[in-house]
Amino acid sequence: MSYSTADSLPRVTLDDVRGAQKMLTGVARMTAMEGSRYLSQLVGAPVHFKCENLQRTGSFKLRGAYVRIAGLLPEERAAGVVAASAGNHAQGVALASSLLGVRSTVFMPTGAPLPKVAATRDYGAEVRLHGQVVDETLAAAQEYAAETGAVFIHPFDHPDVIAGQGTVGLEILEQCPEVRTIVVGIGGGGLAAGIAVAVKALRPDVRIIGVQAAGAAAYPPSLAAGRPVSVDNPATMADGIKVGRPGDVPFRIVQEMVDEVRTVSESHLSSALLLCLERAKLVVEPAGASPVAALLSEPGTFEGPVVALLSGGNVDPLLMQRILRHGMAASGRYLAVTLRLTDRPGALATLLGVLSVADANVLDVSHVRTDPRLGLTEVEVELHLETKGPEHCAEVGRALREAGYTVID
Repeated sequence: MSYSTADSLPRVTLDDVRGAQKMLTGVARMTAMEGSRYLSQLVGAPVHFKCENLQRTGSFKLRGAYVRIAGLLPEERAAGVVAASAGNHAQGVALASSLLGVRSTVFMPTGAPLPKVAATRDYGAEVRLHGQVVDETLAAAQEYAAETGAVFIHPFDHPDVIAGQGTVGLEILEQCPEVRTIVVGIGGGGLAAGIAVAVKALRPDVRIIGVQAAGAAAYPPSLAAGRPVSVDNPATMADGIKVGRPGDVPFRIVQEMVDEVRTVSESHLSSALLLCLERAKLVVEPAGASPVAALLSEPGTFEGPVVALLSGGNVDPLLMQRILRHGMAASGRYLAVTLRLTDRPGALATLLGVLSVADANVLDVSHVRTDPRLGLTEVEVELHLETKGPEHCAEVGRALREAGYTVID
């Protein structure tokens, strides 16, 4: 890697990314580029998905992890490597280490989804569960590195990792040479930085837009301050981009080369995941769906053709179930209402008759009779309904009101 005369941080160049691409030949797949008819109509220009959710290990992380570990000296390889991750980086390090014959230890939070823990073990890593949050897990991994001499493999704040992730940008230019805008999720910034290095060197006219979850958006305040700053208690369903502070090396690249960083809501994230599943038949995790969420939230602000990078597909099935329900609610396809009825025979049947006429499908019914807020002759009924969209939700609400019911929630 070359170094800047202005400071001590390493620079990442197009040659570094091209070197990483050669190193990854036969290791990382050139993942598919799929068109999205629905989003193309919404945006008013061609929209394509770059499907890194179909990469080996289920995310782009293998690219950077392999390049980083492959670049270690023989004595460093002999000492083994250690990483900390809740999922994608863990699996990337585990597989890369196995392919290179290097011993790996991965620290994961005690609450990490069991499928991710099992996959990391299956790829060959020794998994140690430690801490409730990733920051605690990270500290444990760094302590282990200091005690054992194992090399700590950072998920984003290293030039080799950034160069590896940048190979996605080279593939995008090859698969969609007419691209005008690339939309990519940002956590620590390694992926966006790598793509920016590769793309801006070859096509400086292409706009690169980064996307963060609004509840874990460290880049907007960092860019405003001109340096990486931390956000307290980042909170989002998109755990893959839930990073409290940008990395030093990727931050400078993002600052110089990424045209814009936007934020998206949890509702748009869940709607985006639902759209990927229903319309594109692609399983995508919330972080991977963040570019799609940005397209949904402000569709008229992108110059096409647009490439939205689906960075990963490792989502816990239980979380997927909750997110899909959230996405259905955000899309007006799921409605939860609470009503108070007179506790008499036939009251529930009458209510269900109103919903039947309104063509709302009842998924679940819950009765509460013992709440102190209720009168002696009252019962509270919570209904979960499947609906056909926002207009149908409004029709169901009108039907209930016209029948004399008061919706509490």
